Amino acid sequence: MTYKETLDWMFAQLPMYQQKGAAALNAKLDKTIHFAAHLGNPEDKFKSIHVAGTNGKGSSSHMLASILQESGYKVGLYTSPHLKDFRERIKINGQVVDEAFVTEFIAAHKTYLEYHKLSFFEMTVGMTFAYFAQEKVDVAVIEVGLGGRLDSTNIITPEVSLITNIGMDHMQILGDTIEKIALEKAGIIKPNVPVVISERQPETETIFSLIAHQLKSKIVFAEDENIRDYQTDLLGDYQKRNVKGVIATIQMLDDFEVPEAAIADGLQHVVANTGLMGRWQVLRQSPLVVCDTAHNKEGLTYVLTQIAKQSFSKLHIVLGFVNDKDVKGVLKLFPKDAIYYYVRPNMPRGMAVDQLQDMAKEQGLEGQGFQSVQEGLKMAISNAEETDMVFVGGSTFVVAEVV
Repeated sequence: MTYKETLDWMFAQLPMYQQKGAAALNAKLDKTIHFAAHLGNPEDKFKSIHVAGTNGKGSSSHMLASILQESGYKVGLYTSPHLKDFRERIKINGQVVDEAFVTEFIAAHKTYLEYHKLSFFEMTVGMTFAYFAQEKVDVAVIEVGLGGRLDSTNIITPEVSLITNIGMDHMQILGDTIEKIALEKAGIIKPNVPVVISERQPETETIFSLIAHQLKSKIVFAEDENIRDYQTDLLGDYQKRNVKGVIATIQMLDDFEVPEAAIADGLQHVVANTGLMGRWQVLRQSPLVVCDTAHNKEGLTYVLTQIAKQSFSKLHIVLGFVNDKDVKGVLKLFPKDAIYYYVRPNMPRGMAVDQLQDMAKEQGLEGQGFQSVQEGLKMAISNAEETDMVFVGGSTFVVAEVV
């Protein structure tokens, strides 16, 4: 199969969470463990850092990778979902995995994958670990896909675990309270492996501390550490919380030499070193057009606070969501004096525009509906004066269509 045919097979034959939602999940680790054994347990052949959380885990993973790259290490980086190309998920020193590796890996294991009915995510994790082992990375930064305890990535034993902000997301899978969600995220804490908590939150602090104590794992709350105020090229004030967690994690790495200059340079060159997209990303000036992948209450609160700090005449918001989010709760956060352009991300889980418009109207948010993200953005830019601001967001999959 060609690369495109391989991807079509992966996306079509086996369920994929970003397309199908909860129906695609296999809430067990047995298939991942079995597949890893079939591959010769590649996850045991490289050192790793495991990153979980509701918000900030993607940015934090990219920051960690960038710092370690600046320190001279060969660094694997596994993140999800991708925005444009599947290969964004699997990188070494910022370079995406070769198309040939993807096609050859699937060809070699297709019979196994079909017979054992692995999910899209399970096969991708196996592919990633095999690639990092083959390429002999010094360390891999592994971002959790969903939750933690039963996530396919949770078969690794990392050098350090990092848990970022905990918020209300994927409640139908992880639980309907912050405490329940924190318990799922805490599932990445391993016996005798140190864990860093980026943000001290009253609902989660005791849970993380108790589980770390039970597992004899050193626990560090980043805001308690004496950490210098580093700058990063990732825009958005909300990144300051992530930076602290990242630095605390670097400080917990025993067998790695990370000079102060590498920390500073790594944080200043995250985008160049890793290719990160969609975090307070400026798409153009005059009018200012910014997109951000924040898609839940906590993440969007940070982003809307950032928007409020900008200087503009009028605010235009291109907004779309997927069906399984608390859209009603999130819409309450948005300003009533903005001009809205409601869109549907091009995927099965995309929320219908008329449904979104009705929900928004209930919150006093008036706007026009468009059948595609690009149509909505084009109209917003057309309507905006040079001194206005256009924000594009609500979903990772809305942002994927504009970056």
